[in-house]
Amino acid sequence: MKRVLITGSNGLLGQKLVELLVQKADIEVVATARGHNRLPFTDGYLYCAMDITNQDEVDAVIARTKPHAIIHTAAMTNVDQCEAEKDACWLQNVTAVEHLVRACAAHDVFLLHLSTDFIFDGTAGPYTETAAPNPISFYGWSKYAAEKVVTTAPIRWSIARTVLVYGIAHDMSRTNIILWVKNSLENNKPIKVVTDQWRTPTLAEDLAEGCFLIVDQAAEGIFNISGSDFLTPHEMAIKTADYFRLNKVLISEADGSSFSQPARRPPRTGFSLDKARQQLGYQPRTFEEGIAILAHQIGVEAL
Repeated sequence: MKRVLITGSNGLLGQKLVELLVQKADIEVVATARGHNRLPFTDGYLYCAMDITNQDEVDAVIARTKPHAIIHTAAMTNVDQCEAEKDACWLQNVTAVEHLVRACAAHDVFLLHLSTDFIFDGTAGPYTETAAPNPISFYGWSKYAAEKVVTTAPIRWSIARTVLVYGIAHDMSRTNIILWVKNSLENNKPIKVVTDQWRTPTLAEDLAEGCFLIVDQAAEGIFNISGSDFLTPHEMAIKTADYFRLNKVLISEADGSSFSQPARRPPRTGFSLDKARQQLGYQPRTFEEGIAILAHQIGVEAL
């Protein structure tokens, strides 16, 4: 029996991981997050409140629960907020990782750390695992610094880098591009969507499956875990409108410079998935399949 501790279990990926791992007969799940448990079910796992920015709390929970592996999903991910609140960003994205690394070293725990395409400048995507990072935002720098903490630590580790994660989670106000497009067009609201940024958008369920494959195989190193479709947000919006048979005339093209955002966005990221496919057996769904899954979750079927 393998005991897996998840940080950030109240978040989108954290919730999907708990839902996935409680179904595995050979895995015991320890869910952790700051504050109370927001998951809609309580069976099949242990919940422990844990603030990852507090070394004493991290040490106490890991010493008490004795996990074999930790999947670290908790982070400050709002890119513009990170730009404005640099100290808070560093505390949550870097210092917290240092706390976890120390605890993993003390208790011989395998650490899977979640990272991002924003560690790249976006001039040469899609990227492989060996591409040289060059962040252009403070969020990107914090996640790159966290990677350095992990890769130089005296522990068994893996890093899962991902891109533009979307999905439906319980008790969360955060939206995603699919729901934003659907709701806007249903309300006859014109929207502008950028055409000069490229991503490989990632269904949260696929990312959870990729994390499971890494932990299940104790696969060490860096892995790209994202969707496989290389799309602009405008193309994502068109595909969403097509699926729900909404009015595409309301969707207009824009470039990134027309939006006022504190943090710079890398224009062209996205990932090559060859390593994850070959070494892990990772197989993501298409973006259209992802739309269908979200539609089913909100109780809407294709027309």
